[in-house]
Amino acid sequence: MGMLRGVSAACAVLVLAAAGAQAEEWKLAKDEDGIQVYLNSVPGSKYKAYRGVTLIKADMASLRKLQEDVAGSCAWIHECREQKSLKAEGDKHWTYTRFNTPWPVTPRDSVMEVTTEEGTDGSITRHLKGVPTYVPEEKGFVRVSKVEGIWKFTPKADGQVEALYQVHTEPGGSIPSWLANSFVVDAPYLTLEKLRALAEKR
Repeated sequence: MGMLRGVSAACAVLVLAAAGAQAEEWKLAKDEDGIQVYLNSVPGSKYKAYRGVTLIKADMASLRKLQEDVAGSCAWIHECREQKSLKAEGDKHWTYTRFNTPWPVTPRDSVMEVTTEEGTDGSITRHLKGVPTYVPEEKGFVRVSKVEGIWKFTPKADGQVEALYQVHTEPGGSIPSWLANSFVVDAPYLTLEKLRALAEKR
C-alpha cells in the first residue's frame, strides 16, 4: 500500500510538473494599452496558438449581448467580412464566417460549433470548435480546416470583467509566413481592442 501511495504521489507530481511546463510555454508577444497577447507553439502545427487577455469596464450582460449578436460581432472580430448564424440548439449554435485576406491570398471561411458554459463564479465560457464539413465549401474561399479555442469572461471584484480569447487555427491552403506571424498577434489584440471599446460605450 505504501508503494502504491508513493507511485500515486510521484504521478501527481509529474502531472503537475507537466501542467506547469505547458503553462510556461505561453510567451508574451505584445503588451500594450492594457491588452496582453501570448503565443504558444502547437505540436505538429506550423501555426502558433494565441491568447489575448484584457480587463473591460462593462457588465456581463452587455458582453454577452455583443457575443451573441452573430452578424453584428463581425464589426469587432479581426478581418471578419461577414458572419451569420446557421443553427441554434440549446447551449450550442453553429456559425459561418468569411474573412478578409490580403492579395494574393485566397479569402478564408470557417464553420464553427460554439458551446456556451456558465460557471459557478458567474463566468461565461464559449468553446469554439471548427466543423469544416458542416456545410459545403463555398466557391472563391478556402475553408479553415481546424479551429479550437475559447472565449472566457470572468467578473472581477472591482466591477470589471476579464476577457480571455484563445485560439489555434489551421487556416488551410498556403499562407505566407509573414501573414501567419502577424495574424496571431493582430487577431487577439485588435479583436479585444474593438470589443472593449464597444462594450465600454454601452
